Amino acid sequence: MEYRIMGKTGLQLSVLSYGSWVTFAKQIDDGISDRLMSIAYDNGINFFDNAEVYSRGESEKMMGRVLKSKNWDRTSYNVSSKAFFGWRGEANKPNQTGLSRKHLTEACHEALGRLQVDYLDLFYCHRPDKNTPIEEVVRTMNTLIEQGKILYWGTSEWSAAEIMEAHMIARELRLIGPQVEQPEYNLFKRQKMEVDYYTIFKNVGMGTTIWSPLASGLLTGKYNDGIPEGSRLALEGFEWLKDRTLSDEKIGRVRNLGNLAKELGTSLATLSIAWCIRNKHVTSAILGATKEEQLLENLKALDVLPKLTDEVMTKIDEIMGTKPEMPMY
Repeated sequence: MEYRIMGKTGLQLSVLSYGSWVTFAKQIDDGISDRLMSIAYDNGINFFDNAEVYSRGESEKMMGRVLKSKNWDRTSYNVSSKAFFGWRGEANKPNQTGLSRKHLTEACHEALGRLQVDYLDLFYCHRPDKNTPIEEVVRTMNTLIEQGKILYWGTSEWSAAEIMEAHMIARELRLIGPQVEQPEYNLFKRQKMEVDYYTIFKNVGMGTTIWSPLASGLLTGKYNDGIPEGSRLALEGFEWLKDRTLSDEKIGRVRNLGNLAKELGTSLATLSIAWCIRNKHVTSAILGATKEEQLLENLKALDVLPKLTDEVMTKIDEIMGTKPEMPMY
């Protein structure tokens, strides 16, 4: 396993991590989650990602039961939660969502209870909150750090301007600013990581724990001939994900990329993950495998990484046609 420093911190995260979005409490049970987390841990993964909204809190409970039963040395792994959406679904009342001091504090306490840990290594603001001043967010996160309930705080799907505002406020108030962002990043979603955050990486420094490196499974090729039963795009309630993920144009590109993967002697999924972590600004790519064979195949991305020469990367750009243009600064 390779470990990368998270932005300007001293924290080292495994370049491949394991997350529970969609999978835990929806596609897998305690036995399978125990097995998958064990495989991940035994292969050097030291970061497990979660959030209050995943399966309305049940995902964190499941992960917490596994962590409790494994009794791993707490210093050997990192666990996260994210707050914004709440966990009660349509039953959410005022102050049970968003980034107010009240919700962030209570969400942190609830996550600690569900995950059965004394502190969170990473705590993210899951989305920007237009109704809460960023200064309130910065002050609240700094307080949680001072209380020892979280070690680092970050953002997820924030704009570059919002992240920079948080840094400016933190600097002005001599508080701790966000040190990691969790954006979607894959061969179909490149704008934020490659363009929008460019000046942040260059001037401020920021870690990233990217999600959906396989574009919700599209980059595995399993949707080339329709939607398989049991896949995440077939799940009830995830129609929005299917609508934004599938198109004939995208599937055509995926088929062509699959041919290149064969030439390199690897799978389409492994090539796609390796492509993500070739970006030096990716601290960790979060895997979401639901089966042992999937996770073991995903872990081979580290072996494929050396094969991604500049020539191969150019071929990938030509096949995908998704490389964003850098503005003229």
